[in-house]
Amino acid sequence: MDIYASDEEKGEEIKQWWRDNGLSVVVACLLGVSVLFGGRYWVTHQNTQAESASNHYQQLISFLADDKKIEAENATQKLLSEFSKTPYAVFAAFEMAKQSLNDNDVTRTKTYLEWVMSNAKLAGQVEIARLRLAQCLFTETNYESALILMEQSESQAFDSLFSELRGDIYAIQGEQSLARTAYQSALLSVNQGEPRQQVLQLKLDDMAGA
Repeated sequence: MDIYASDEEKGEEIKQWWRDNGLSVVVACLLGVSVLFGGRYWVTHQNTQAESASNHYQQLISFLADDKKIEAENATQKLLSEFSKTPYAVFAAFEMAKQSLNDNDVTRTKTYLEWVMSNAKLAGQVEIARLRLAQCLFTETNYESALILMEQSESQAFDSLFSELRGDIYAIQGEQSLARTAYQSALLSVNQGEPRQQVLQLKLDDMAGA
C-alpha cells in the first residue's frame, strides 16, 4: 500500500485486498480453529480412555482378589477389546496369564501372553511375555518350540534368563555340552552376588559332573 495515497485510495486498496484474499483468510482461520479444537478433543479423549481403562483394571484386580473368575474374565476381555492401546490392557493380560497358570490352565495362559507379544508397545513387556510363554512351552515338553521362540528375542537385557531356560531344556534332553554352554552364558550376564548366580553355578556344576 502506498503510504502517500489518500485515505479514500487506501480504503479502496483494502477493499480490493479483501476481495482478492478474504476467502483464503477465512478458510485459514477456520482450519486453525478446527486444528485447535481437534487437538483438544484428542487429548480429552485420550485422558477419558485412560481413566476408563484404569477403572476397569481396578475392577479386575478386585474380582481376582475376591476369586470372581467370570467377572474378572469379562473385565479383561473389555480391556483387551475396547482399551487395547492403553497400558492397562497389557497389565490385565499379564494378571490373567498369572491367574490362569495358577489354575493350571496353560492354554489360556499362552493365549494371554501371545496377546501381550502382539499388542504391547514396550519391548520389555514383549520380552517378559516371550520368556513366560517359552516357560509354558517348556512345562508342556514342547522344547523345540520354546527354543525357536527364544531365538526371536532382540533384547540383551533378557539374555541371562533365556540362556538359563535354554540350559534347562538342553539338560533335560541330555545335551550336557549345550547345557553347560547355555549356563555359562547365563552366568556371564549375572551381576556378582545376585541370588541367581548361585543357582546357575549349581546347574553348571551338575552338568560338569554329568
